[in-house]
Amino acid sequence: MGLEIRLLSTSDSDFKERLEELLARGSEFDPAVDATVAGIIKDVIERGDAALIELTQKLDRNPATTIAELDISRDDCKDACDRISPELLESLDCAYHRITQFHERQRQETASWSYDDEHGSAYGQRISPIERVGIYVPGGLAAYPSSVFMAAVPAAVAGVLEINMVVPAPEGKIKDSVLAAAYIAGVGRVMTIGGAQAIAALAYGTESIPKVDKIVGPGNAWVSAAKRQVFGQVGIDLIAGPSEVVVACDDSTNAEWAAADMFAQAEHDEDAQSVLVSLSQDKIDEVCDTMSAMLPKMERKDIISRSLARQGAMICVRDHKELTDVINRIAPEHLGLMVRNPDSLLESIHHAGAIFIGPYSTEVFGDYCAGPNHVLPTSGAARFSSPLGVYDFMKRTSIMKCTPQGARELVQTASVMAKEERLTAHAYAAEIRKS
Repeated sequence: MGLEIRLLSTSDSDFKERLEELLARGSEFDPAVDATVAGIIKDVIERGDAALIELTQKLDRNPATTIAELDISRDDCKDACDRISPELLESLDCAYHRITQFHERQRQETASWSYDDEHGSAYGQRISPIERVGIYVPGGLAAYPSSVFMAAVPAAVAGVLEINMVVPAPEGKIKDSVLAAAYIAGVGRVMTIGGAQAIAALAYGTESIPKVDKIVGPGNAWVSAAKRQVFGQVGIDLIAGPSEVVVACDDSTNAEWAAADMFAQAEHDEDAQSVLVSLSQDKIDEVCDTMSAMLPKMERKDIISRSLARQGAMICVRDHKELTDVINRIAPEHLGLMVRNPDSLLESIHHAGAIFIGPYSTEVFGDYCAGPNHVLPTSGAARFSSPLGVYDFMKRTSIMKCTPQGARELVQTASVMAKEERLTAHAYAAEIRKS
């Protein structure tokens, strides 16, 4: 399968229209998926454990007949550490410690504060951890121990009391590396259920599974639809779409390194998006030639080819302003700055989930072990959303303690505003505190 990819240029008269077409990657809101998911959630609410078992048998081909068979104990996770290779265990330990080190710097103890006004009334904010969290880890036969760390570590650093993990186990099989990561990260309970039924169980609880306060972690279209539908019943982190990267280049960029970073993103699935934005048309030509030569050597070359043909692009820009304008319009999940003086661009880049500065800072390091979180906003959501972090597992409580004099000072203002809104009981509740 040969290399096919869109070629765009800001000098083209229809550039804006073609860029918008590239970014219109298809709706995340598939009515058929939403309807199916709504039925699954309703079934789990009404029948609890029985529905979970039936759905897991049907959708994951898991032969379990009881909830106990879907539970994996801490001891079982610890045993998995002994079954994986020493090299893998050492890598998991290294990644865990680096990710923990990064997230410990997001602690928010100092975000609790208070002050007294001139009447002696006290006002403030208290920061406290969420009590019970559910983390969703995609896969099953595929292994995603990095996703365990990215969800569990910030929760643990925040001080979450109970971390429950769900992960699909097709045909009852699950990778030891995922269980080992759960043990290393301190996950309290692992349940081998996946899909919308797992999200429903976490959101509403069943006879055997406790209701959580927040659900985090990426998943497929059914998982995303379920998270969207249970939001409000529980908190969620974000609705993750297909993965994406923008690689910024100029004539100094190593073409092989740029091609490799594009391939690394494209091999996720055919909906993943890899975009190269270059100040040099010659560099685009060189990267295309390099990708064509590299493609046959890639194990997942068919997926890479389909991804690049469906969602990929090479965009030529005329100057640094156009470069940053295009980046900000895309608002990518991952942004690699493989250009001269990349730091000089940072002030002009307003929208990106994670930025990887310089040619040595491949996004792959961020996926696994550098420290920053790889659960990131996609599909342009970096305009208003942030990477998963410790702050996602903390909640803020406002505090007010009025003195008698402080209350008297507030009565008139509150009463007038309440009457303007025709809420006379509000006004009365304020006015009786005059004395």
